[in-house]
Order: sequence, then C-alpha cells, then structure tokens
Amino acid sequence: MMPGVPVRVHDAYVAGEGILYAAVLGVFTVADMRDRDEVAQGELMRFAAETPWYPTALLPSQGMRWEAVDDRSAKGTLTDGSIDVTLLFSFNGDNLIESVRADARGRTVGADVIPTPWEARVWNYVERSGMLVPLDGEVAWLLPEGRKPYWRGHIEELVYDFGQ
Repeated sequence: MMPGVPVRVHDAYVAGEGILYAAVLGVFTVADMRDRDEVAQGELMRFAAETPWYPTALLPSQGMRWEAVDDRSAKGTLTDGSIDVTLLFSFNGDNLIESVRADARGRTVGADVIPTPWEARVWNYVERSGMLVPLDGEVAWLLPEGRKPYWRGHIEELVYDFGQ
C-alpha cells in the first residue's frame, strides 16, 4: 500500500468460503470480505497458484485436472463443491512452473470486486524433501497501464509433514 507501512493480511480459502481481511498497521481495517462467490473463487485461484510450493497438490489424485495448451503451457482446473477455477500454468525450459495466470480474478476496488487479469510468477527452484520447489515469487495484477505487483517474497524455510 505505502512503502514502509506494514499491512497485515489474512487471505484464506476454508470449506468453500473465501476470506480476505487487511489492516494497516494491523489496526485500521482496509478490507474485510467474505461470504461472496467472487471472493471464494479468487481465494481458490490463489490456493491453486501457490501449489508450486506443495507440488503434490498438482496431482490429478488431489483434484487437479489438466489440459495441454502447447509445449510450454497447460490449463489446470480445480473444483471444490460448486466452485471451479481454471488457470494457465506456463513452464520454463526445465519443465518447471514459471507462472500461473488467470484472465479474470476478483480484485478489490473499494467495496467492489472487479474481474482483472492476474499472474503469479515463481523461480529459483531448489530440492526440498525430494521435490523441486521455488524459493522466490511475485504476484501482480495485469492492468491496462501495466503490471502492478502487490506481493514479492523469498521463502526462507519449507517443512513438509508427509502422512504415513
């Protein structure tokens, strides 16, 4: 929002419900949305775009359906109850995910949710627990005036707890 001013964000998808809460300095609420179909859909898209960090979620056995687009991209569709989301996954020369894109993810503008092109990019893959996962990422809205990143991060630690 503003350089140097911390914003606490709770971004979740739980049991078919999307939750988006943001507060400047953790005190002043700037967004509090839930119980809206477009919020649930947007949060399920975010969940699907984060799957490079837990790649087993990309398996068809976990509900992801795949459709090839070309040699470097595929559409991944995830369904939860009545909510379906389809994202375009693009792959680099090593066949690792480099971006996940939605043509229309709900972007909060005031009290409205506006369908907007959106993209998550990931890179700097390393092996963790026998899987290749990215350590760096960026998420951006793709606006008519250009790319507007709103999250950049570097993963310091990943711990996986595999069921027996």
